[in-house]
Amino acid sequence: MFDMDGVLVDSEIFICKAAIMMFKEMGVEVKPDDFLPFVGTGENRYIGGVADKYGVKDDLMQMKARTYKIYETITRGNLEPLPGVSSFITKCKKKGLKIAVATSADKVKMLINLKEIGIPEETFNATVNGLEVERKKPFPDIFITAALKLGLKPEECLVVEDAINGVDAAKSAGAKCLGLTTSFTKEQLNFADWTASNLENVPEEVLNW
Repeated sequence: MFDMDGVLVDSEIFICKAAIMMFKEMGVEVKPDDFLPFVGTGENRYIGGVADKYGVKDDLMQMKARTYKIYETITRGNLEPLPGVSSFITKCKKKGLKIAVATSADKVKMLINLKEIGIPEETFNATVNGLEVERKKPFPDIFITAALKLGLKPEECLVVEDAINGVDAAKSAGAKCLGLTTSFTKEQLNFADWTASNLENVPEEVLNW
């Protein structure tokens, strides 16, 4: 079960830029650091948290919709899979493993990202996005839901994550977890069963437990 941002693709800079542009259209100047506490929690908190900080009371759904429009424009032709993603997915499929995307992002962002990196939704046996679960990471709901869609128990699954909240969610679900140090350090992801710099440098035992 793959998280998306920081695992399959690095789109954080683009969603941050899109949200900043959206707020600017509303006459509100926000900074990239304003979004850091909300990374990996889904766009409701990512945009809503910053809106709360600046006292913006506009409709959250409209703010998200506008942000995604900007995001789709500025990512076109500018996203690519992170190192090792395609080969790791191929390796999983050759081993007969079921694979899923489990992301806190809304479905529209998930589909934009998968399209841009050339790994369509149909590549996966299941997908779960942030709109499908009420409780986001660090709660385990998203990985429990993904396991159910795959017809498996969470403890039979491996989660690939890059965020502290994501690792906590994976372990709370009872899954094994590979932590990628694309966003946080090895020490910060110390609850993961294994760590690697990216999917190009994964220890052999990760797929053989």
